[in-house]
Amino acid sequence: MAAPKVNTGAQCRTLLEDVARGIFKPVYLLMGDEPYYPDLVCAAIVRHCIDPADKDFNELICYGADVTADQIITTARQFPVMAQRQLIVVKDANLMKGLEDLALYCAAPLESTVLVLLLRGASADKRKSLYKAVQKTGVVVESPLLRDYEISGWISAYYASRGLEIEPEAAVLLGESVGTDLSTIALETDKLIQALPEGCRQVSVEDVEKNVGASRRYSIFELSRELSARNAPKALSIAARMGTTAKFNMPGAVSVLSTYFIRILKYGALLARERYPSPEDKAAVLAGVNPYFYREYDMAVRNYPLPKARQAVSLLCEYDYLGKGGDGGVTASQGSLLTELVAKLLNL
Repeated sequence: MAAPKVNTGAQCRTLLEDVARGIFKPVYLLMGDEPYYPDLVCAAIVRHCIDPADKDFNELICYGADVTADQIITTARQFPVMAQRQLIVVKDANLMKGLEDLALYCAAPLESTVLVLLLRGASADKRKSLYKAVQKTGVVVESPLLRDYEISGWISAYYASRGLEIEPEAAVLLGESVGTDLSTIALETDKLIQALPEGCRQVSVEDVEKNVGASRRYSIFELSRELSARNAPKALSIAARMGTTAKFNMPGAVSVLSTYFIRILKYGALLARERYPSPEDKAAVLAGVNPYFYREYDMAVRNYPLPKARQAVSLLCEYDYLGKGGDGGVTASQGSLLTELVAKLLNL
């Protein structure tokens, strides 16, 4: 049986609260392809673990490429100097030779030492001793990359944690403009908050357009909407404009459109089985979609019934291949490929 999926955001919020109250585990293994949460937890531990007056003798921050496992174990087994605890942080621990040798120490860590192993863009092997040892005696934070379709939901939750409410369309636009890098989203959010009027807690599409430099009119979000409505003039206009922008990336655009049409396909299949599906079934096939956008999918399944939705997904697979340089005979620019793809989707 697969292990239940951990909500990394919720886990880290609890860890940050514990750290702020002076509650520490002896070992932290912070890892994953998305560095936002590991970096956040590591920074909080460094900020709160050792009193500033005790840092010179009781805090060691080093990098995996510069130390050995034996050196870390020797230091970790020492007692703090006139302080409650000592802190050892190994950044880029994935670059350390013999990283797995730390398993012996992590299986029986010293209570007065806090050891943080920060693996950036990498993960420890879950089948090996180090991971298993830290699971028993400390904390493992695993931070996977979010998929494109998960970003707007993450943004909404993140804004809520900051005491803000962001419009669903604004969350989609921000994610599309900034990408899936959570640190960049957090940075853009800080800048946006500073630009909001004092006391304002509502973030609109206009706020994102003004302060992040995004444009709703020529976004993949608007393109998806016009495609779902089969509005050919607007869809083709958006595609042509998008394809000329410096940030345009054909594989990225196809990825978003593929997610969109796969949802249409799944929703259409559900409606073919059940004319009036339950809210739970609808939410399951439209996973990651804010209910605010359900009406858009109701329109999309009418304009792309099952046979056409299947053709659309097949077409998107073909253009994913072309957009990544497949078929050496194709010389069209990526922008031209997008316009061509949109025209074919409209003609299904």
